[in-house]
Amino acid sequence: MRIGILSDTHDHLGNIRRAVDALNDLHVELVLHAGDYVAPFVVNELARLTCRLLGIFGNNDGERLGLTKRLSEIGQVQVQPLFVELHGCRIAMVHEPDPVEAFARSGLYDLVIYGHTHQQELRTVGACTILNPGEVCGWLTGNPTCAVITLPEKQVEILRL
Repeated sequence: MRIGILSDTHDHLGNIRRAVDALNDLHVELVLHAGDYVAPFVVNELARLTCRLLGIFGNNDGERLGLTKRLSEIGQVQVQPLFVELHGCRIAMVHEPDPVEAFARSGLYDLVIYGHTHQQELRTVGACTILNPGEVCGWLTGNPTCAVITLPEKQVEILRL
C-alpha cells in the first residue's frame, strides 16, 4: 500500500496542486495530512486527490469548523493524535514534535509521523520509523516537499515539489 504524507500546506495553492498531482500520478491509496492546512479553501485543491485523506489539525488551523466541514467531503480531520493501523503497520500521527520520541520508544507504533518544524526528518528508533515529510508550502525552507511511504515495508520516498 502506498500512502502520501503531507504537512504544513499553509494555503500555498500552487504547491498543494503540485503535491496532489504527484500523489495522484503515483497512485497512492490514502493521504495522511499532519496539520496546518490553515484555511478551508485549500480543500479545493485537496479535493482533486483520487483517494481518501485522513488528517489532524495543526497549531495554525484556526477555522476548525470550516476545515472539518470541507474536509469531510474528501475524508476526515480530527484533533491530534491520530492512531491508525494500515497493512499491519501501527501508525501514530501528531503535528508538534513533543510526543514523537515517546511514541517511537513505546514499542506501540511502527511509524510515527509529524509536521510543524517544516524540516524533513527520517530516522529510526528501534523498529519504529519517524517521518516528517517537510513542508508542502515551502515558505520557510524554500524546499517544498511531501512523502510517499510504502507499507508494510516502510519504504519512504521524499518528493520535491
